[in-house]
Amino acid sequence: AVCPDWGSLTLGVFVCQACSLLHRSIPHISRVKSVQDTWDDSEVELMAAMGNSAAKAKYEQKVPAFYYRPMHTDCKLLREQWIRAKYERNEFEFIEKQEPYSAGYREGFLWKRGRDNGQFLSRKFVLSEREGALKYFNKQDARDPKAVMKIETLNATFQPAKIGNPCGLQITYLKDNSTRNIFVYHSDAKEMVDWFNAIRAARFHYLQVAFPGASDEELVPKLTRNFMKEGFMEKTGPKHTEGFKKRWFTMDDRRLMYFKDPLDAYARGEVFIGSKENSYTVLAGLPASTQGYHWNHGITIVTPDRKFLFACETEAEQRDWIAAFQRVINRPMRPQEYAVEAHFKHKP
Repeated sequence: AVCPDWGSLTLGVFVCQACSLLHRSIPHISRVKSVQDTWDDSEVELMAAMGNSAAKAKYEQKVPAFYYRPMHTDCKLLREQWIRAKYERNEFEFIEKQEPYSAGYREGFLWKRGRDNGQFLSRKFVLSEREGALKYFNKQDARDPKAVMKIETLNATFQPAKIGNPCGLQITYLKDNSTRNIFVYHSDAKEMVDWFNAIRAARFHYLQVAFPGASDEELVPKLTRNFMKEGFMEKTGPKHTEGFKKRWFTMDDRRLMYFKDPLDAYARGEVFIGSKENSYTVLAGLPASTQGYHWNHGITIVTPDRKFLFACETEAEQRDWIAAFQRVINRPMRPQEYAVEAHFKHKP
């Protein structure tokens, strides 16, 4: 964060207020103090002797390229485990401490939400780079997995509020080119972040093979992604005469998915959002003849084939959704995205 206004007297680094609270949870490692307080000479000398750049050179000397470096806006779990990994466990000074997420193979038990009853049950998960897949098994001694998720289409994003658990992770993958959601958590925060970074490592090594000329800087943004926007909107059907229904929407890059419930395993439908060069536009409001909506802040997405009509509860939500759509539409399509668009057009 800009202008950090707290300092760690023991580590010699400046931190933002949000992270200062996390530093307080490891008092045996870090003792923090506001820059507004009175500092004695020895404390000032310690900060001058170390500082953030020198601390980074020491504590982050061997961070793997795939390891997720949290921003101050990320969830508490990621920020806290990053702080503990650096200063408490010294994971980035000793490579052998990175084995849980660097080995190319990981197995263990996670609590997984049941697709039909919403109950979380313990399931065995196996991530294998050699097999190119993340699998889970319904029974401990089962030979065949319940699901095989190819690393090629795998994504993971922390969703503590949506899942209702501080360690809640949403895993998505493509099955028959449709998005499938799996919701998991583990009671141990380190365990959950290790799973997340193991998935990122598997994706990194897959992409290195798929794009041999690409640099780490080009590949790292492709490892995992947070959704561009999520929330409730109303929608109507293709004839625009059906009543509007409230649905949960997720904007995942160029895929706009809608669900009856935020924790549904499968989307009720998906809309491909292309670029302005390909005749995709977003407009505030609905056509004058539209009826059947309850929320008054409309959005119309125009595609080469049809118009999609949505309604938001508030003007602020409408503004945020339009901004998210506009960001995607303003971005030229990559060659592989044309194949995705073609699949959407041929969906029954």
